[in-house]
Formats: sequence, C-alpha cells, structure tokens
Amino acid sequence: MITILCSGSRGDFQPYIALAQELKKFGKDVRITGMREFEDFVRGYGIDFYPIQADFKSLNVDENMLKEAQTADNPLKMLLTFNKMKKYGLSLANEFYAACEGSELIIYHPGCTIGYFAAERLSIPAVLASPFPMHKTKEQTSVIQYGRVKSTPAKNIISYHLLQGMLWLASNNSVKYLWKKEFGGLPKNFGKPYERHTDKKHPAVISCSNYVFKRPKDWNENIHQYGYWFVTESAEYIPSKELADFLSDGEKPVYIGFGSVFHEDQKETLSRLIIDALSKANRRGIICGMGKLDNLPDSIFAIDSIPHSWLFERVAAVCHHGGAGTTSAGFAAGVPSVIIPFANDQHAWAHRAYDLGVGSKPIPAKKLTSDNLAEAIKYALQNEIVQNAKKLAINISTENGARECAKVIVDSLRR
Repeated sequence: MITILCSGSRGDFQPYIALAQELKKFGKDVRITGMREFEDFVRGYGIDFYPIQADFKSLNVDENMLKEAQTADNPLKMLLTFNKMKKYGLSLANEFYAACEGSELIIYHPGCTIGYFAAERLSIPAVLASPFPMHKTKEQTSVIQYGRVKSTPAKNIISYHLLQGMLWLASNNSVKYLWKKEFGGLPKNFGKPYERHTDKKHPAVISCSNYVFKRPKDWNENIHQYGYWFVTESAEYIPSKELADFLSDGEKPVYIGFGSVFHEDQKETLSRLIIDALSKANRRGIICGMGKLDNLPDSIFAIDSIPHSWLFERVAAVCHHGGAGTTSAGFAAGVPSVIIPFANDQHAWAHRAYDLGVGSKPIPAKKLTSDNLAEAIKYALQNEIVQNAKKLAINISTENGARECAKVIVDSLRR
C-alpha cells in the first residue's frame, strides 16, 4: 500500500488524486489521507481514503485566522499566520502517523512533513510530492516572491529559504510533539526534509509544466518535473439543460469563480462588482461558487461547482483567484486568464500568466474594482493573448506529468 498524505482545500487534493490514478495503473494499491470532509470527493474517483477524524470544527479553529491565511499577501503575513496555525497540527499528528503504518511507501505534501519522518522510522521510502516548484535554485524566484522582487541568484535562493521555512513552520511542531510523546525524543536528523534527495530511493516529484516554469538546471537529478498532474474524470460530465442552453445561446461567456478564498460575507459586494464588470466589458458570464444569486441578467448564469476540465474549454476566458490547480486548468484549456490573487502563491501564478502573454496584468484582490476587472477582461480577450493561450495549451498537452512522476515513484520502490 502506498499512502499519500495531503492537506489543504479541495483544489489541493486534485493533483494527488491524479498521481494516485496513475499509480493504480502500475498495479499499486494507493490511498490518500486527509481531512474527512474530502472523503466522498476522493472516493468518487475510485481512490481509497484514510480519513483524519479531526477537522476545523472539532479543533475549534478560529475562522478569522483561516481568513487571514487565505488573504496573507506578503511573506511576513504568511509567516505570522503559519505560526498561529501550527498548534492545530498537534491534534492531527497521531492520526497522520497511524495512516503511515503498514505502508510500503509514503508520498507527502510539503505541509505534511510528518510523512518523511514516519517513513524513516518505519524503514520505508518517502517521496516529497509538491504542487508547485519549491526546491532551491538560482534561476528563478520562488512562488511566494515571483513577480514581486527582481530576480537575482542571491534573492532567488533567499526566496526559497522563506518558502521552505514557512512550510516547515506549519508542520515541524506536530513532529516534535508526537516523537517526544511516543518515542521519547526527536527523530534523528530532525530538520527541514525538503532538500534530502541524495539517491533514487528518495526522489521528489513536482506538479508543474515545463512550459510554465522550466525545470531549473541546478536542481538535483532526483528532483523530477514532467508536467502538471491532471485528474482523469471518472465519467463524462453532463450539464443541466439550463447550462447547456446558456452556453449555446450566444458568444462564449467569461468564467468567474474564486474557489475556497470566497467567503459568504463577501457575496453581495463581490457579485455586484462582477455583474457590473461584465456589463462594462459587454460580455456574458458564468459565476461559480457563490450559490444562488437573485436578479441576474439573462447574460449571466450562476452555478455551484463544475469540473474545470469540462467547462474551461467552453468559455472565452477564465477569471479566478490564482490557485495552482485552477491556473493549470485554465492554461491546459487554451483560454486566456484573468487572475485576481488573494494570497500566498496566487500572486506568482497571476504574474506568470501575464509574463507568458496568456493573461491580463494581475489585479490584487484588495484593489479589485468593476472598472479594472472590465479592462482586464477586455485585455485578455485580445487576439494575441487568445492565440498565445492556445499555443501554451498545445505545449502542455504534450506532457503527462502524473504518469511520468508515478513511474519515478514505482522505480524508487524497485530500488
């Protein structure tokens, strides 16, 4: 059994589902471990799931702190928020360790470093699997500072120290707590495990297209990046008659959705802003994830959730918060991006879309207005941007990151 330790929102789980699907094709038993609220979602793809019974409600996690985490728009705020959140990891440590027992290999999200130390104690291999590039390089800035600071070799290395430091801050206390309580002391070689890929038995795999961020030449040979990890949908999505009619009844609409960073108390203000922006841009739109919206014009359709892989190919552009998964889905669909970053690595994906010529200039969420959103939509729909987006999608389609990374993992087991 291969066990994948995962954390984050629904979008964070999707790349790991894709990796699990490919491992199953190699004949491997595989399961994903995460908060119990994602169990039905993961099992819906035919992947076994080990539920962590604790959740934000049972842990009494402060909702305001969660909002802070989703709107931390600079490294200092990120560090402070991660420091506040670390105490909640203590309650999860026992369950994550228990999920590792009986496994032949552990794959762990960079925020779940307990996987590395559990594997070491259990004398089994561990594979770091990251949804974004995170290893030190002089060639490009890390995803928490890309587009914000000028790229130089020294600044680039420092930016990766910051990124790895934050991820380590989020998980090291849970390792300390469990080891001292259960094993009488810290694990050997206790410290950040992110650069410990010294042989083919302990590789790292990255979900990112080389046409978006090229694999740095100064990475260790055991760090593998072959493309995005895209989920294979278990069945063809069938839209409602209302949605199908809307899509066929006019020019392609603009998709607008902000995923898990959207909060119910923003609904009225944000929906009104979006409606106004679409009117100013003279575009039809699909608003996703805000529930039922009253008094919508005929030119706008509201939906709760939908597979991005199905919908994005049927719209004119995608406007979103810049989560890594949503960004990659937009790139793969071959449509322009309008990215409104709220926090963390979202700013990097927004700047990268602009730098690649496949999207509008980023609009930080705090500066969003109906006027600048309308202008960003118009910019993104210029013919040059549309053609660039199509070319990027063709290039991305030549990669199969999940399959190639699954091969690396299976090979590490053979060794």
